[in-house]
Amino acid sequence: MTRRAMLVLLPASLAAQTRGRSTKPKARPLPSVGEFVRFADPSTETAVVRLTNTSSASLLPAPSNRFVSVKERFLVFSSDRTGKFAPFKVDLRSGLLRQIAETSNLSPLSVSLAPHERSLYFIDGSELKEADLARPKVETLADNVASFSAGPAGSGVFAVRGGKLQHLNGRDITTLAEDVSDECLARPGAQTGCLFVRRQGDGMREFWCASLAGHPILLASGRVSDPYWTPEGDSIIFLRDVSRGDTLFSEIHEAAASGGAETLVTATSQFAAFSPNGDGSVFVGASRSKAQPDVMLLLRSGRSEMTLCEHRASQPAQVCPVFSPDARRVYFQSDRQGKPAIYSVNVELLVEPLVTV
Repeated sequence: MTRRAMLVLLPASLAAQTRGRSTKPKARPLPSVGEFVRFADPSTETAVVRLTNTSSASLLPAPSNRFVSVKERFLVFSSDRTGKFAPFKVDLRSGLLRQIAETSNLSPLSVSLAPHERSLYFIDGSELKEADLARPKVETLADNVASFSAGPAGSGVFAVRGGKLQHLNGRDITTLAEDVSDECLARPGAQTGCLFVRRQGDGMREFWCASLAGHPILLASGRVSDPYWTPEGDSIIFLRDVSRGDTLFSEIHEAAASGGAETLVTATSQFAAFSPNGDGSVFVGASRSKAQPDVMLLLRSGRSEMTLCEHRASQPAQVCPVFSPDARRVYFQSDRQGKPAIYSVNVELLVEPLVTV
């Protein structure tokens, strides 16, 4: 699908904004320091920026984590450039890199900004830690942690500890569910709750919703992945793999937090991973197609896909494409040039920017 055709399908308000602008704005100069490298994607000629070099491995956090600050213009990630994985911060204006904390056995996917963006959560070994971004201070919050998810500011943290989902708020610890796998995702909005996963083997999983009041509710099961809460926290959207003959396709489904039958949002070509923008109107996905290993945009309303650029990753499910909070950029990772590196694509002429607070 061409870039011009994609613009035709975009909301009228956005189309009006783009008619007076060139579809190929002049690229801003890259920072003179740091590791940023701009190149034209070979299949679409889209400008792509590689943010980290390939002499070491650089990994994005889990796509559902908060890791980009729009206000302060920085991104946090994990890198083994010091010999072992540690959390780093890159200034998106200057390109300057800074290590945030020393770690002994960092879980790279666990890195997540706190809601107020003044500190960073991560799992080191089995300890949940919080590092101050302004000074060299690291505090251990809990031990025996397999995964966690921070709720809104002041609401505490959900953590999977010893196969149990627990809510940690200061010294108060509340167990919400047992027999929990190593994934959880705090529910946004006014209702305090958390999505958690139970693995069933052979790629099968169950998504459950737990709350501080009431029993857990089963939301979806089967070959499902990549769950995200909708902005209001009243439902989840996720990928479901569907076999059609000898070909595996993926569909985006939605399930209400109160339970009941799930609904089809839209089919995808062959997404191995995806994430929504802040209001759930546009999705970005990584194709598992060997012939077209691309990062793609998909409109929820128009149900039309557009290729942004190639990812050419050896494992498409680990491309982790994600929008910035204001939906002006897409970030993803790929080992296309050897070791995993982090890439960025500007999409503000294709996706309506969102207001962030």
